[in-house]
Amino acid sequence: MQSWSRVYCSLAKRGHFSRVSHGLQGISAVPLRTYADQPIDADVTVIGSGPGGYVAAIKAAQLGFKTVCVEKNETLGGTCLNVGCIPSKALLNNSHYYHMAHGKDFASRGIEMSEVRLNLEKMMEQKSTAVKALTGGIAHLFKQNKVVHVNGYGKITGKNQVTATKADGSTQVIDTKNILIATGSEVTPFPGITIDEDTIVSSTGALSLKKVPEKMVVIGAGVIGVELGSVWQRLGADVTAVEFLGHVGGVGIDMEISKNFQRILQKQGFKFKLNTKVTGATKKSDGKIDVSIEAASGGKAEVITCDVLLVCIGRRPFTKNLGLEELGIELDPRGRIPVNTRFQSKIPNIYAIGDVVAGPMLAHKAEDEGIICVEGMAGGAVHIDYNCVPSVIYTHPEVAWVGKSEEQLKEEGIEYKVGKFPFAANSRAKTNADTDGMVKILGQKSTDRVLGAHILGPVSIVKPEKSIKISRKHCCLLIVNHLVLLGGYSFPAKLLNMASLCIISRRTPAALSQSCPLYHLVSILEPRFSL
Repeated sequence: MQSWSRVYCSLAKRGHFSRVSHGLQGISAVPLRTYADQPIDADVTVIGSGPGGYVAAIKAAQLGFKTVCVEKNETLGGTCLNVGCIPSKALLNNSHYYHMAHGKDFASRGIEMSEVRLNLEKMMEQKSTAVKALTGGIAHLFKQNKVVHVNGYGKITGKNQVTATKADGSTQVIDTKNILIATGSEVTPFPGITIDEDTIVSSTGALSLKKVPEKMVVIGAGVIGVELGSVWQRLGADVTAVEFLGHVGGVGIDMEISKNFQRILQKQGFKFKLNTKVTGATKKSDGKIDVSIEAASGGKAEVITCDVLLVCIGRRPFTKNLGLEELGIELDPRGRIPVNTRFQSKIPNIYAIGDVVAGPMLAHKAEDEGIICVEGMAGGAVHIDYNCVPSVIYTHPEVAWVGKSEEQLKEEGIEYKVGKFPFAANSRAKTNADTDGMVKILGQKSTDRVLGAHILGPVSIVKPEKSIKISRKHCCLLIVNHLVLLGGYSFPAKLLNMASLCIISRRTPAALSQSCPLYHLVSILEPRFSL
């Protein structure tokens, strides 16, 4: 399946977004619906314009459906584009550059700089420019594909009707054959701690701090916690993450990878208190915050004082005021909408995808679900192998994995073997003086089928959607160019008794890239390590 991110990049390369790069003023408006007494007739109405929603809306229009997308915010793109994936990656990238220049890294490479200063305002401006360009790009795609955008809070007011309510109270009714709920998720609140997005912030507030805090405490050392904590630690803050679990990186990460990841982050100056719970937070008269903590199993209390408290304990499905109760659609114990394999709720023409249904809350998972769900409406096949949905942590080094961890395989009683290779033994990594990390591949002992792939490394590592459906006979077609970090992938494969004298080159035939799923494992390497 072609990723919509690639479609987007392709459009950009062909000049479709040339006006966006010079600012939004040059882009003509999406067919934004004005509010009137007359209802709109639609084949498909999508509620929400995040990665799942906007992709589904465009795909529906391309399949010939008359499509409407209802979005409560002024800008398209949902959490991901506005206050999530996109702005966080901008800050992660730029903070890494600053950290390299400000620390000893550049000097050790013979790059001497007399003075390095942080212009946080300029850094935030660059982040905002990227966000505006990308949200404007979605508006352009809506116009190009004739998707009608209705700005307002969407509520299902009948099994074939959606009512959008704008901020001024005016409404627009959409009569529709099918409804697709793609409303995403919201920050999970911490009991007893009120977020003000000033000094006690969620991930949203952490993306727009006006100055670098002297001390920051992060509640949660999962994906979001370590990413945003890493940003501010690189920019000069003293950052401590408090995590209830005994490891960093969140659910699903392989424990060996997690331990190495934690060691590297600690070497950079990131502090962790694991197996520890936060019991409360008090804002003092001087503006600082006292955070009370104790061992997860109970014990002596401790207080950490900070300037900014970042709450990152996860996200929950956003289904507020959608009209589900009135329709008789009950949520599961975790607040998600139950759906069948075709993403249908108990009402067959009302569908749901993304963060509001079961599965990992990931943008690329929502994208694929959106496309496949709409194709199913048109009579196509509907199938996603959730074992092949990748997870990535965009710190430095980055972490990525797909499939099972060692712990999961042990729990399931599956016999397996392990292939590992450290980047410290890789020629390109040594040349770049960036040797932290490793590649770890888990294979079924009896069949050699790859059950899990885990990478901790110094590049934008992977997009391994289909990377684990592979055996050694496929792996022998995989050849890795000399002096690229990709070389590390062949050695753990060899340790799994798979062939290792293989390369994916720039001239790799299309047939090979399709038949060799490990090709996808490395399809988003940084330009200097690109295929």
